[in-house]
Formats: sequence, C-alpha cells, structure tokens
Amino acid sequence: MVSVIRVTKEFSFEMAHALWNYDGPCRNVHGHSYRLFVTLSGVPIAKLSDPKNGMVIDFTDLKAIVKKEIVNVFDHAVVISRRFDSDRTEMFTKMFGNTVLVDYQPTCENLVLDFADRIGHKLPSGIKLHSLKLYETATSFAEWFASDNQ
Repeated sequence: MVSVIRVTKEFSFEMAHALWNYDGPCRNVHGHSYRLFVTLSGVPIAKLSDPKNGMVIDFTDLKAIVKKEIVNVFDHAVVISRRFDSDRTEMFTKMFGNTVLVDYQPTCENLVLDFADRIGHKLPSGIKLHSLKLYETATSFAEWFASDNQ
C-alpha cells in the first residue's frame, strides 16, 4: 500500500510594504516579521539504493527552492503595488533601495497566492504543494490550500 505523507518546513523573513489606496494606517510603509509554513505532499521514496530513501523531499532541497523563489526576493525588501504613481515608486526605491514592485496589492492574502505560484512550479515531479500558511503578525495569517484552488 502506498501512503501519501505531508511534510512542512517553516521559513522567516522581514519585509515592509505599503498598501495603495488603503483607508487605514497600512497605507504607510511599515514592516512585519513574516513566518511562512510550506507543506508538501507525496509518497516517500522507497528505494534502498537511493540516498533520499524514506523522504518525500529532502528538506535541504525544499529550503533551496523557497530561499530562491521567496526569501531571497522578499527578505528586507519594501513591496508595493505597481499602481502607485511613478513619483512615489521612484521615491520608495531611492529611500529604501530594495523595492519589489508587484501587480497586486501586497496584502498577506495576495502574497500567499503569489508564493503558491512561485513554489508550485519548482517542485520535483510527484511532489505537490499542499498548503501555505503566511503569518504577517503573531496572531494574523493567511492560508492557501491546493484543494481549494483546483
């Protein structure tokens, strides 16, 4: 009998953002300590000669994917929507340096959607992205589940 197993790895990064056209204090540049939980599903390798025997994925391989696609891009960056006018965008870039422009409002919800897309396309064959949980604060998070998005 083949059993599907879920494995999860946690990542953390610091990121600032400003919400375009928002009617509250988050319209101003502010930062968060984000925590991202990445859960994958798959069948553990069952080949004695394989050095990855017993693993769905080597956590080192998962770490490399998430670091390249998310952490290295967003850590210590200011993330803003392209909807900001060019003067403000230029000001953000001059003031903060590492400014990431996105085609969406950089809310926790939209970030987790973007991250699912970035990670999902990079996984090895036979391994599926099951879910993501992105904490923006210690008590607030957004979740993405593959089963809700098929």
